[in-house]
Amino acid sequence: MMNRKNFTTVVAALMFSWGLGAMAQDKPPVKLLVGFPPGGASDSLARLLADKLRDQLKQNVIVENRPGVGGRIAAQGVKASAPTAQTYMIAPNATFVFQHLTYPVSVLGYDMNTDFTSVARLTSYPMAMVVNSSIGVKTAKEYVAWIKANPDKNTFGTAGQGGDTHFNGLQFGKLAGIPMQVVPYRGNGPLIIDMLGGQILTGNMLAGDALQHVKIGKLNYVGVFAPRRSPLMPEVPTMTEQGFDTGGDDGWMGVWGPAKLPKAELERMQTAIKNVLATPEVKEILLTKFLQVADYRPGTEVDKTLQAELAHWGPIIKASGFTPAP
Repeated sequence: MMNRKNFTTVVAALMFSWGLGAMAQDKPPVKLLVGFPPGGASDSLARLLADKLRDQLKQNVIVENRPGVGGRIAAQGVKASAPTAQTYMIAPNATFVFQHLTYPVSVLGYDMNTDFTSVARLTSYPMAMVVNSSIGVKTAKEYVAWIKANPDKNTFGTAGQGGDTHFNGLQFGKLAGIPMQVVPYRGNGPLIIDMLGGQILTGNMLAGDALQHVKIGKLNYVGVFAPRRSPLMPEVPTMTEQGFDTGGDDGWMGVWGPAKLPKAELERMQTAIKNVLATPEVKEILLTKFLQVADYRPGTEVDKTLQAELAHWGPIIKASGFTPAP
C-alpha cells in the first residue's frame, strides 16, 4: 500500500509533468517548412526530426509542406516570417547554392546571403544516377550505349530544375556526347512513382530515395556523383571512376531560419538538433532507411560550406550555358 509520503511524491511528479505539458501547449508550435511534397528525403527527415525535437524543446513541432520551384516557396515562407516566429526550413544545400547561381534575386524573392540564418547542418548523403531496371543497365558506359541506341529516351528526371542533380545530368551528357534533357518534378517522390511506372526511365537523385526500390530489383544505381565512393554504398562505383567527372559531390541537408534570428533561439535550436542527431536510434534510422549520415555542424560552418560550393559550381554552371525557365 502507498504511504502518505510516497503518495505526495507521486502527485507532485504528476503535477510537474502536467505543468511541463501545459507550458508546451501554451507555446506556439515550431514550424519546419519543407519545399517538396511528402515522401521525399527532405520531408522524411523533417518528420523524423520533428518527432524527436518535441521532447528536446518541450514544445510542439509541426511539418508543413510547401512544394514548388525547387524549394523556393518554402524559402520565401521562412524569409517572410518574423525572427521570433520559430519558423524554419529543412532543405538540401542545392536549394540555396544552385537557385542562387541560376536565378536572380528578383525571381527567387530572397537573397541567400542576407535573408536567412543558417542554423545547422543535419546529414550528408550520396547522390546517384538511377535507372529503371527493365532497361538492363548497371554501369555508366552501358547507359551511354543504351541512350545512343535509344536516342528518344535521352531524358532524366530531377526533383526540380536548376539543382545539383540537374547539372550532374547535363555535365554527364556533355562528357558522354549525348544531349541529355531534364524533366523537372516537384520532388523525388513523384519522380520515383513515374520511374516505377515506366513514364521516365532515368532519374538523378538522393541515393537513399531509391534505396528500397533498388533492394527489390525495380531500380538500379548506375553510379554516384562524387570523386570517391560512398562508404554507405561502397559497391556502387562513382561516375568519376567510370570516366565521367561531372564535378558533383555528396549532398547534405540543413536547417535555416529567418534573418536576425535571436541568439538565444538559435542556440536553443542548435542544442536540440545536436542532441537528437547524437542518439543511436536516429543514427540507425538515417542510415538504414534514408542512406544518410548524421553530420551535425553549426551554422557558422554551414555558411563557409555554402560559399565554397558557390565558388565550385559557379564556373561549371556558366560553362554549361544553362538558361533557366521563366
